[in-house]
Amino acid sequence: MSKKLVLYFSVYGTAKKVAEEIARQTGADLTEIIPETPYDSNRDNYNALAAYAKKEHDEDMRPAIKNDINIADYDTIFIGYPMWWYTFPMIIYTLFDKYDFSGKTIIPFNTHMGSHDGGTYDTIRELEPNATVVMNGLPVEMKTAETGAAKQVEKWLKSLNI
Repeated sequence: MSKKLVLYFSVYGTAKKVAEEIARQTGADLTEIIPETPYDSNRDNYNALAAYAKKEHDEDMRPAIKNDINIADYDTIFIGYPMWWYTFPMIIYTLFDKYDFSGKTIIPFNTHMGSHDGGTYDTIRELEPNATVVMNGLPVEMKTAETGAAKQVEKWLKSLNI
């Protein structure tokens, strides 16, 4: 039986809620991707976060990850994130730069406000050509993630035979 990990990055907690639900339903371990420099999680400052996220994207920045992440012990890794500027946050690029997912199965999921996966599942496959990337990822609209995505996660996991 393969060992599973749910690995996620979340600022406002929506990707975290989906990650926790996936972990609960699969019995997977759960690990947060923690940035070295925290992002402002106060939603009143959304415009400032959005502007900073755009700057990171435009300048191709690679924000440092504070915590060491063990992926060696896992065969299947769910990777979750919010959509920022129609792609994943730049810290996810840092993750793929820093860790070798060769031989792993990556199952992406994300939260969004209308951009679904924004092509990020294809990007993961490009960044990790020696991993198996499940293209049937789970994009969860932010409001659904906030109110509870248990049924959506359950249906998705069934479709993946997990």
